[in-house]
Amino acid sequence: MLHGEHMGKVFGYARVSSVDQSTAIQEAALKAAGAQVVFAEQITGTTREDRSELAKVLGALGKGDTLAVTRLDRLGRSLVDLANIADEIATIGAHLRVTEQAVDTSTAAGRAFFGMLATFAAFETDVRRERQAEGIAKAKADGIYKGRQPTIDAERIRSLQASGLGPTAIADEMGISRQSVYRLLSHEATP
Repeated sequence: MLHGEHMGKVFGYARVSSVDQSTAIQEAALKAAGAQVVFAEQITGTTREDRSELAKVLGALGKGDTLAVTRLDRLGRSLVDLANIADEIATIGAHLRVTEQAVDTSTAAGRAFFGMLATFAAFETDVRRERQAEGIAKAKADGIYKGRQPTIDAERIRSLQASGLGPTAIADEMGISRQSVYRLLSHEATP
C-alpha cells in the first residue's frame, strides 16, 4: 500500500497536448501507482474546454477516492485551473496524488506542497508565455515572423463548393472537420 493510499478507488488521468503524442507512458506510470482505471486524452491543457475525459474522471470520483496524475501540468496549466480542480476534488471528499512530484492531498503537508507547486507551475507558464511573446514581437519587428501558414487549401474548398458539394461532403473529401469548412466559407462571406 502506497503512502496516502485510501480504501477508495484510484483513478488515473493522463493527458498529452497534441495528437502526435502518446499517453502510453503516463498510463503505465498511473497503473503502476495503483490506478484501476485511467482516463486519457490528447488535447491542450490551457483550458478545461473540450476536456471530456477530465470531466468524466471528476464525475466518477467519490468520497475517499483518489485522482492520480503524473505531473501537475497534465491536470492544468494555470493556477486558477489547478486550484479549481483541486477544490472540486476536495469538495467530493476525494484526494489528488501527483506521482512524479510526490504530492498527496490526503495529508496536510501534501496540501501545502500542492499549493506551492501550483504557484511555481503558474509562474513558469507565465514566464514561458512572456518569453514567447517577446520572441514573436522581435521576429515580427525583424520581418522574420509571418504567422502560421494556412494548412487548409481554401481554393480547393471553394472549387468543391462551386461544383455543388455541401460542407459535410467537402470535409469528407478533404479529410478535415466540417467546422473548418464552415469557418472558411463564413469568413469569405463576411464583407
